[in-house]
Amino acid sequence: MTDTPRRRSSDRVSGSPTFIGAGTTITGNLDCDGDLIVGGTVLGDSTVRGAMTLSEGGRWEGRLKVKSAVIAGEWHGEITVAEKLEIRKTARIRGAVAARSIAIAQGAVIEGEMAVTSGQPVVHYEEKRKE
Repeated sequence: MTDTPRRRSSDRVSGSPTFIGAGTTITGNLDCDGDLIVGGTVLGDSTVRGAMTLSEGGRWEGRLKVKSAVIAGEWHGEITVAEKLEIRKTARIRGAVAARSIAIAQGAVIEGEMAVTSGQPVVHYEEKRKE
């Protein structure tokens, strides 16, 4: 059904995202015009003009500027999100996080600074997705 609302960032991924699969490590700076899905490891600084998903089991070390993001893996560094940041229960974040809006699932671990640029409160939720 095409009229189904797509509230979560991961439900709105574009038709042809870039994938970095599990078992793959990218070292260096990345510039991505569309969406990015990371199941492997990225070591470097990046700009993603679409949505970025760091899957459970994925790892990122470095800085990222992105339109919207979903973090379910391990993050070390800085992330600046222009719109919505969703932090899933499996996320482990160490560093600085800034986003227009932030939603954090119960069970997520965040060590560092967090800023909501819109002034709205952080949304805390219980993740109900099936594993």
